[in-house]
Amino acid sequence: MISKSEQSTYRSLLFKHLDGIVTIPTAFALSKGGVLDLLHTKKEVSIAEIATICSANEGYLNVALRVLCSQGWLTQKMEQKEVFYSLNHRSELAFSYITLFQPIVELMQYGAQFHPRKFEKQPFDLLEKLFESYKKLKEEPLPILPLEQEIKQQVLLHMEGAITGPSIVQLAMSGMFHKYFMQASFRAEEFHKDGQSFETLLDFFTYLNWFNKKNGTYQFTDKGLFFAKRASAYGVTVSYIPTLRNLDTLIFGNPEALSSSLGQTEAHVDREMNVWGSGGAHAAYFKKVDDIIIEVFNKPIAEQPLGVLDMGCGNGAFLEHIFDVIEHRTLRGKMLDEYPLILVGADYNQAALNVARANLISADIWAKIVWGDIGQPDLLAKNLKEDYHIDLQNLLNVRTFLDHNRPWNEPIRANTNESKSTGAFAFKGKRLQNKEVEQSLCEHFEKWKPYIQKFGLLVIELHTLDPGLTAQNLGKTPATAYDATHGFSDQYILEIPVFLSVAKKAGLQSVQKFAATFPQNELATVSINLFKGAE
Repeated sequence: MISKSEQSTYRSLLFKHLDGIVTIPTAFALSKGGVLDLLHTKKEVSIAEIATICSANEGYLNVALRVLCSQGWLTQKMEQKEVFYSLNHRSELAFSYITLFQPIVELMQYGAQFHPRKFEKQPFDLLEKLFESYKKLKEEPLPILPLEQEIKQQVLLHMEGAITGPSIVQLAMSGMFHKYFMQASFRAEEFHKDGQSFETLLDFFTYLNWFNKKNGTYQFTDKGLFFAKRASAYGVTVSYIPTLRNLDTLIFGNPEALSSSLGQTEAHVDREMNVWGSGGAHAAYFKKVDDIIIEVFNKPIAEQPLGVLDMGCGNGAFLEHIFDVIEHRTLRGKMLDEYPLILVGADYNQAALNVARANLISADIWAKIVWGDIGQPDLLAKNLKEDYHIDLQNLLNVRTFLDHNRPWNEPIRANTNESKSTGAFAFKGKRLQNKEVEQSLCEHFEKWKPYIQKFGLLVIELHTLDPGLTAQNLGKTPATAYDATHGFSDQYILEIPVFLSVAKKAGLQSVQKFAATFPQNELATVSINLFKGAE
């Protein structure tokens, strides 16, 4: 059994692994592009000046530098429309390790040639060299000064995460972790045609105390089981490796290199992996959502919505879950023959619609699956009315982790308020002013307001943190990974207080008894809110 103290320690390791997956390619790209040398020379410099001198795309450059701030390696200062970055007492020590990152970045880039779900011989050979490099650094005597020890340990865990994270995800998605668990012990050749190479990987996990090895057989340790059961927590960050392996181009070259048109396969993310990883993470928030759904559909029938619209329905899993809760745990569930439930799943991605339709049919759930753009609720409402005689305002609108991923729309009106966000936001490489991002979100909410006046908008949303706060709490939050993956892919995650302030400005009010944050402290990066029109 794992004690609560051990669980806390392992969870901290997991977060630091995620930090490493994004920090290593980011730091290496900035070093290669001359940005860190410039900072070394100037000590403090504006983002605009760095972009000019280093011929960089200011938006993605800003995202990258903020990632290093979140790890405590730089300091960010915001003054009205300008952002300044400077060295601090940790910078030189951290940057002295960056040469060790090159083989990891090369492996990320090399991996693009191979199937993302399979272990193949050539990447194994590179992995083996990285394992030895990691072991050599780890087994060197510790530096004398405490700060030097701290930085070295941070870098080691970065390397550990970047080296093993993709393998952890592949093992989990292929079901191998489950197969290992089903046996008391096993041999490498039982699960891979190249047993010798696969044994190298298992030996490294053994070195990390995930497995015990005896007479050529492996057996899970409690630590290994902890990580194996939480492999999906790596999934979302690892799914953005297609973006991370192209940071040189995004920051210093063509900022639209990974752009894709509607209907094309996304180049910036492994969507199948992303959905798999998201599913594991989202389950933790469903209990709070369930409480809200139950209360809404336990009201007198005249006060209930006619149904639910899930905007950004993906594979349909959330809509299926909501139906299950309503059917089995609410008053409405006992009256479905008399008062049928209207279920609508909408998504921008046609492939997702096809999967959702198939999954809901398989689950024997009757739902309308339609194309919809979160940025055009008027068009969605028009299509629902004309095609299905469904009035959008008579439905409870729900969505999960979607508003920050809406297509960018320039705000129509000027924002006269100063922004309180520390975020780094970009659109096709261009740096967006934070007050513009807030105003765009405000106008986005205003578009939805007519359709949520009656029954509300239930939102699970992702958020950023002040990079200084993140740096003070390394191992306690996955914020660095969120900021990098979302910042480099034109997504707009705001701090919770800023997000709520913008919603209020748009005329929306969060129903306090339903509001929740995860975790329930200043490090919260996820919120749940039921928004209704302010009275």
